[in-house]
Amino acid sequence: MNRRYFGTDGIRGAVGEPPITADFMLKLGWAMGRVLARKLTGQQSRQKSTQSPRPKVVIGKDTRISGYMFESALEAGLSAAGADVSLLGPMPTPGIAYLTRTFRADAGVVISASHNPYQDNGIKFFSAEGLKLADEVESEIEAELDKPLETMTPNQLGRAVRINDAAGRYIEFCKSTVHNRLGLHGLRIVLDCAHGATYHIAPNVFRELGADVSVIGAEPDGLNINSGVGSTHPERLREAVLAGRADLGIAFDGDGDRVLLIDRRGELVDGDEILYIIARDLHGRGKLNGGVVGTLMSNFGLAAAFEKQGIPFERAKVGDRYVTERLLANDWLLGGESSGHVVCRHVQTTGDGIVSALQVLAVMVHEGAPLEQLLEDFEKAPQALINVRLPSGFDTQTLLESDALRHTVAAVENELGGSGRVLLRPSGTEPLIRVMVEGRPHFDVQAMAQRIADSVENLII
Repeated sequence: MNRRYFGTDGIRGAVGEPPITADFMLKLGWAMGRVLARKLTGQQSRQKSTQSPRPKVVIGKDTRISGYMFESALEAGLSAAGADVSLLGPMPTPGIAYLTRTFRADAGVVISASHNPYQDNGIKFFSAEGLKLADEVESEIEAELDKPLETMTPNQLGRAVRINDAAGRYIEFCKSTVHNRLGLHGLRIVLDCAHGATYHIAPNVFRELGADVSVIGAEPDGLNINSGVGSTHPERLREAVLAGRADLGIAFDGDGDRVLLIDRRGELVDGDEILYIIARDLHGRGKLNGGVVGTLMSNFGLAAAFEKQGIPFERAKVGDRYVTERLLANDWLLGGESSGHVVCRHVQTTGDGIVSALQVLAVMVHEGAPLEQLLEDFEKAPQALINVRLPSGFDTQTLLESDALRHTVAAVENELGGSGRVLLRPSGTEPLIRVMVEGRPHFDVQAMAQRIADSVENLII
């Protein structure tokens, strides 16, 4: 389905460049309000109701300075379409998914560019069920964008309210996803909030559960989100864990749907390893309810570990929405990406960094074991990932089909000889080609990935 604005994770781009502009966001809010009103009208006609439909939408954002501008624009557009708006303020993406459900809203809007720098921003939508909006609904919104904006009569305009206790509600929800007797007393934890949406949420969650918490990356100024901190820059967290002799470190990205961990030795624990820890625990307690969904980027050591445990494993396309689609199709509970998106459907509808970290901590407490001990049976295959930035508007399909690039890839695959794999894919959120090579320890996968990345570079010069 060809769409002009929506990618794999909503709409995203550089602030001030179309479509990430105030006037587009005004029209986007109006278009969304129109689509929601039409759906509600259809529902009410089937129920033979005479009451005029008024869609209800919640809006949250991360800590980027441009979030204020886009929040106001979306609010105005939704109001013009007759939709009521609840403003949540800075809130992690999964918190917005949760509050969309708990407020019985018709949709949730997230203003965030996730792990991107502050110069970027974007929009993600949630359905009333707290799931990513269906492709067909996004297409309906795009169709409305082609129509002239018509404002409802004054008595039909939507109202806006600010929710003052949104943070407290989400904090309590996070705590409710683990056993009510779980205590983190005696655990020293360092949190890295990426100067993002978890800055006022995560420290309270872990402290209220009894942990001794130190925090970095929790001083947002609108311009420093993800800047040298967070899950995309775990170096500072590693230093803080080692310096403070902490039991573990927890790093979130700017909007709080990703998480990576640092064990007490300073070793990085990525999304694949987090997925393994949670899956092994659920499986051991007879609560996994099927298998696990990973992605094309998931380490093949993860697949081998699940096979050893007798846990079914399936790969989806890269993107947490595709992971969730496969989970729903299989009626499975657990899936995720190596980047740190982990979907625990038994407690949350979408990837949630705080909730995922709590699931791991619950296993540590239950087994009385340090983080690294939970991974003793998991042998990770060496993996190299190189991102090659593309010029704006570059034709990625022609690039990936070029004979020169295919020849380089085939040569590397021949060297791996079935003991590894190569993956090239365009990013769904940035103008990048991602080059991944993984193989047995005796292969120099970094050098192999660099050869392919150099081939890509030569083709875009």
